[in-house]
Amino acid sequence: MFYSIRHVTRFTYSSPVTENVTEIRMQPRSEGNQRCVKFDLTTQPRTHIQGYRDYLGNVVHNFDIPARHSQLKITAEATVEITPFPPLPESLPADAWAALDTVKATGEHWDYLVPSAYAFKTSLLAELAAELKIVRRDDPLSLLREINTAIYDTFDYSPKATAVDSPIDHALEERKGVCQDFAHIMITLVRELGIPCRYVSGYLFHRREDHDRSAADATHAWIEAFLPELGWIGFDPTNNLLAGERHIRTAVGKDYSDVPPTRGVFKGRAQTELSVGVQVSPTEAPLPEEEMMAMKTWVAPAPPPVEEDHQQQQQQQQQQ
Repeated sequence: MFYSIRHVTRFTYSSPVTENVTEIRMQPRSEGNQRCVKFDLTTQPRTHIQGYRDYLGNVVHNFDIPARHSQLKITAEATVEITPFPPLPESLPADAWAALDTVKATGEHWDYLVPSAYAFKTSLLAELAAELKIVRRDDPLSLLREINTAIYDTFDYSPKATAVDSPIDHALEERKGVCQDFAHIMITLVRELGIPCRYVSGYLFHRREDHDRSAADATHAWIEAFLPELGWIGFDPTNNLLAGERHIRTAVGKDYSDVPPTRGVFKGRAQTELSVGVQVSPTEAPLPEEEMMAMKTWVAPAPPPVEEDHQQQQQQQQQQ
């Protein structure tokens, strides 16, 4: 299956800013059953874009716009191929818990077993674990399926309920949130069981017949848990799904703080208005000559001299 993705992010400033330093994590990963065939990234104002791969294997692009501007528009376009996942068993052998303990003892995947910036145990999280009776039992895969469904049933999807930097207690107290919140809650519950668990940022292809709760015009987030013999398996608690051919992965990390689609600072005294539009559509397989990954880069004109007080402000977006 081939997908075409268009992701437009627009920051509008209440007064002109004089510099904008931004990093982007929007290029789909190429691994396993997923291949990024083509990726284009442009900005307005135009600027030179650089890229590198971080220690988690995510492709990161960054740029600096050293000129006065009142709006920043970032357009990312990708073509991605997704092949079918191998079928999962209904359950794992009873000794799978012991195999997980062996993995933990080696230190492998240690970063995905310990608390992180947005995924750490609180008293409200402990109360939820007790309410849902989340303790080691049966086998890890069966329990993960159960937790995925329990979060879906327990929490309402509400885009206005939380903010990009909301702690998990906000969603736990209100019993509502968005995919970012549900992923952090599930990650914390799963790590407490001794199962390595990580945050996945990306996109979900929506079809009317699937009745997904997550927003069709936004980025999406879910989790992956490491299981012996199976590797990293994706669970989407927002929609009560196993990650499959409709899930397109752009970045993985300990939690959202590792993988925001955009993160940056600007100089100036201005309020920021953010708008995001995402479109994911099935597409035809590209022609052979188009199967090379491409990057468009632009060079901005020299900035005019500016003399004014500067204020640095953070800007990033929440995942829905």
